Order: sequence, then structure tokens, then C-alpha cells
Amino acid sequence: MGLNLAQKIIKEHLVSGEMKAGTEISIRIDQTLTQDSTGTMAYLEFEAMGVPRVKTKKSVAYIDHNTLQSGFENADDHKFIQTVTSKHGIYFSRPGNGICHQVHLERFGIPGMTLLGSDSHTPTGGGIGMLAIGAGGMDVAVAMGGGAYFLTMPKVCKVNLVGKLSPWVAAKDIILEVLRILTVKGGVGKIIEYAGEGVKTLTVPERATITNMGAELGATTSIFPSDNITKEFLTAQGRAEDFTEILPDTDAEYDEEITIDLSRLTPMAAKPHMPDNVDTIENIGAIKVDQVAIGSCTNSSYMDMMKVASILKGKTVHPDVSLVIAPGSKQVLTMLAENGALADMVAAGARILESACGPCIGMGQAPKTDAISLRTFNRNFEGRSGTKSAQVYLVSPETAAASAITGVLTDPRSLGDAPEIEMPKLFKINDNMVVSPAPENNDVQVVRGPNIKPFPVNKPMSDTISGKALIKVEDNITTDHIMPSNAKLLPFRSNIPYLSEFCLVPCDPEFPARAKANGGGFIIGGSNYGQGSSREHAALAPLYLGIKAVVVKSFARIHVANLINSGILPLTFKNPDDYDKIDRDDQLEIKDAINAVKVGGDIVIRNITKGIDIVTETSLSGRQVEMMLAGGLLNYTKENN
Repeated sequence: MGLNLAQKIIKEHLVSGEMKAGTEISIRIDQTLTQDSTGTMAYLEFEAMGVPRVKTKKSVAYIDHNTLQSGFENADDHKFIQTVTSKHGIYFSRPGNGICHQVHLERFGIPGMTLLGSDSHTPTGGGIGMLAIGAGGMDVAVAMGGGAYFLTMPKVCKVNLVGKLSPWVAAKDIILEVLRILTVKGGVGKIIEYAGEGVKTLTVPERATITNMGAELGATTSIFPSDNITKEFLTAQGRAEDFTEILPDTDAEYDEEITIDLSRLTPMAAKPHMPDNVDTIENIGAIKVDQVAIGSCTNSSYMDMMKVASILKGKTVHPDVSLVIAPGSKQVLTMLAENGALADMVAAGARILESACGPCIGMGQAPKTDAISLRTFNRNFEGRSGTKSAQVYLVSPETAAASAITGVLTDPRSLGDAPEIEMPKLFKINDNMVVSPAPENNDVQVVRGPNIKPFPVNKPMSDTISGKALIKVEDNITTDHIMPSNAKLLPFRSNIPYLSEFCLVPCDPEFPARAKANGGGFIIGGSNYGQGSSREHAALAPLYLGIKAVVVKSFARIHVANLINSGILPLTFKNPDDYDKIDRDDQLEIKDAINAVKVGGDIVIRNITKGIDIVTETSLSGRQVEMMLAGGLLNYTKENN
């Protein structure tokens, strides 16, 4: 039996376990990345492990999230990250150098390598044939220290691309179609591997758009082959030596397969408030638009920006539309400035933002009340834009630019001939905003601002777990619900005590106070609990508030891993209908918890208030059992070093 792409890379990096779907494996990590929203916590955790120097082939810290400096907090975090990375052997991408995923694709990603990032959109690296996985900061810290990354061996889903995109139809429309077919839960426990003749028609930036937004499927990662298209891209980046051809075997086998005929796709949009709520632009109709935002790690490449500039050239943005554009990297911004495309954007009335995540994470550019906002981003969760009443649609750069001119949602095919943008033979290469670390045995002093607080560490598991059901939430609760990440809260990502005051507030404003008044307890949830960002703050804040267990119908991959890393017991209802047997404020109890976790299988929760037993289960590996008993990954790591 031949191997597919994912299996080839996993086999090359396998440390423990067998490549059997559903069983635990561990893999060696070649590269890591962090960003400043998750990085401070990751480096505090790395320091706590006592490892003097990173052991990866390359680790890079990016400043691209918390760039709105309205107080000292973000700048303090940036200085901490710059000094701690210099001390421990990590490269530092300065603010202004660009969005982590865009820059890493341009300058550091290498086909066939493994990349672990403390950001859920790390799978962007799959666009050049990396096995790139998003994870919590603690997992990244362990990987930097030389530890293996543990995960459940995913199934591999082949997406067979046939045909070729029609003019004005974009890579964004491909991933929207995949989301329409599979849904935001359809990728859980899977790697999405793209194959077929249609792959050869897609550039690396187009592939990266698709792998980036594969995170919204809940997938472990997504990956494209490393082929001649990849070689041309790396050569244009001055990195031809980094190219390795990686193709699936001709007799490769897959766990499942879907086929998408690219020639049949039309421009599409994800309607509010979920990335899989997909329809065609034609069906949605010419709704009035108030804001257009172009950029993010999904669609801020040079190719995307050039298409937008071509559409805007000689035009004027509709007077009722606010258009903001954020090029993804200093490389992209410099090239746009030098070839005149930036001037075309400005002349049309676009507001140019810095090369950072910006509006995608709610860091500025919140729409007006009840606004219709078109965004080339990857998530349109309710309130993520900073305005709860806003209706956010996810679209391609072509659709976004066309709509900015007309003032209504516009099918770009109505504009006539599509612009033909060629991939540069040589990109503008200037890595002067990447700071190399200090040599080993240095005397770098790590600078810590007053907002940087120690992260909470759990205690070993108790034999009796008891408490109230402090909150009960519905399906598809995101990490934006659990630990909001807006412009007001992002500066406090290194201050868990402060952040905890906002934990689950979008669902229930009284939750933090209730949790503290009751000394912690249980969270009850529906399906796909914890989808979205990799932020481990969505586990650390509940830990600080005393949450002992989370009981749901199903979990999103990264969040359940973060709960285990924090020593919070993740439980799923054996019968999903039992969700209805627990109400808020019910008193719950798990007796003989230590033995139940050791034995595995069924774990019985006694609903003392209602006088009934509810059967739950947890699928912990042997290692995760030991982590849970120790009170989390940090305690476990210390015990086993």
C-alpha cells in the first residue's frame, strides 16, 4: 500500500506509536512559530521548563497581533518576547515585518518539515507541503524544548481537484466550497490532503489560502504536494535550496475522498455567523455594504493585493463604504509601493493598514452598528469584528474589491475581463526586520513589564470532583466566546487574573462572578465546543476560575488538548440526549475520579440535585492520563524530566 503526503511526513518524523487512525502518536517537530497574542504565555511556560536553549531547527516569534499600542501593555509584551527569544535561541520578527503565516511561508517554511505554531492558522504552511499544525502554547513550548508533539493519528481525507477555475473565481471560493460540503465540524480528526490535476493550476499563495482556512473545518491540518509550482515559488523567494519534491505514491490510500470540479465553482461567500454558512454571491444578491476589509493571513499575499489594486485602479470607493487594506508582510507592502499598486489603492480611497492581523482579530476597524461587512478573512463569528450587531460575510479579494466600488455585494464576473497577474520571478528579499538570537551562554536580561503575571498551574487531580454546573451553553461555542479576544482585552493576554473576569461573558455576563463565588465547578456544553483559535487562554482562564471539568457533546481538537494540558477533565456525554439532564446550578459529583480516569471508558457523574446518574466518557491516552493525574502538562513534564 502506497503512502499519501501526510503519511510520508509523519513516518519520517514518527517518535512513538503507529500510523493507525485514532491511536496516539508523537512526532518530532522541526520548526515552531508563535505570535504575540499567544507568545508571552508560551515563553513563560518555556522558561518554567528550565531548558536553556531551543532544540528545534528553527523557531520564530512574530509580533503581528497586539500591535495597537494604546497603553504600555502590548509594548511591554513585545519587549519581553524580544528579550526572552534572544536569550533562548529564537528568531524575532519585529512589528511591521508582517503576519506570521504570510512571512513564514515566504521566508522560513520548508517542504517536508513539521511546523507547530501557537496559532490555529499555522496549517497555512501546508501550502508549500509542510505538515503544519496549530496547537496551544504549552505544546509549542515543549516542542521548543525538544519534546515530541503528541496527537491522535488523523484520518486522511483526499480532496480531488479536477478542472480549472473560471475567470474571477478564486482560491477562497474553493475552500468555501469545502466548508460547505464538510462543515465546521467535518474536519475534526482528519488531515485534508489536496490532489488531482486541478492542484497544478494553483499557485502557492492560492494553496496557502486553502490550507489556512482549513482550520475552520476543525482539521488537524491541510496539505498540498510540493511540486514544480512550489519550486518556482521558493526560487522566487531566493530559497531554491529549500525545495524538496514531495508527492503521494501513485497507489496512495485515503480514508475518504471528495471531488470538486473547479470549473463549476462560482464566486461565493460565507454568510453570518459561521464559515460554513456558504452560498453563491448570485443567490445572496446585491445587499448594501458598509465596510470592506481586505487582508488577514488568508488573503494578504502579493498576488491577492495585485488583483485588488488592478480592480481599484482608476475607480473610487463607493461613498457609503469604508475600505481598509492590510498587506500581509513588509515584502508585499514594499513591492506594492515600488510598482505603483499601492498608489492605485490609495487613489481609489482605500485606507492602508499596517502589515498585521488587525481587524481579523478585532484589533481595530470595528464596523458601525448593524453594518454589513465584507472581509477576506477566515472567521465571521458573531461579535469577533468588535461589533456584536454587525453581519460579517467572508469573500474573496476579487469580490471584496468589486463590492467596495459598487457599494453592494457584487459578483466580480460583472466587471468584464479578469486581471491577469503573474507570479514574480523574484520577490523583494530583505530580512532586516528579523532579529537573530544571541549566542549560547549569553547574558541577555529578560525584561518583564508589570502586566506580565505568572500563569496558573493546576494541582494534582482529586479523587472526588464536585461542584455546580456553573454555565450551560449551546453548540459551536468558540474560543472567542470562552475567552474573548478584542482590542480591549488583547493587551492583557499575559495577565490571566484580569482576563478571567471576561471568561464566557459573551454567553453569560455573570459567569466569572458565579465561578468565583462557588469555588469553581463544571462547564456544560453542546457539540464542537471550543472551535476556532488555538488560544490556550480559553483553558487557562477557566482553570484560574476553578473549573474542574468540562462536559459536552463533542470538543474541537485544539481546545480539548489545551484543557488536558491544563489538567481540566474533558468529558463527553455517552448519550448526547443527557445534555438535557443537567441544568445550570445543578450540583454534580464524580466519585473515585482517579481510578475512573486510570481505567478509562465510562465516567459517571452524579447529578445530586436531580438524583440521577449521567454516563460520560473520555478518550485519554496513557500519557494524557498521567498528565491529568499530575494536574497538567507542566507538572507532568517536571515530574518526568
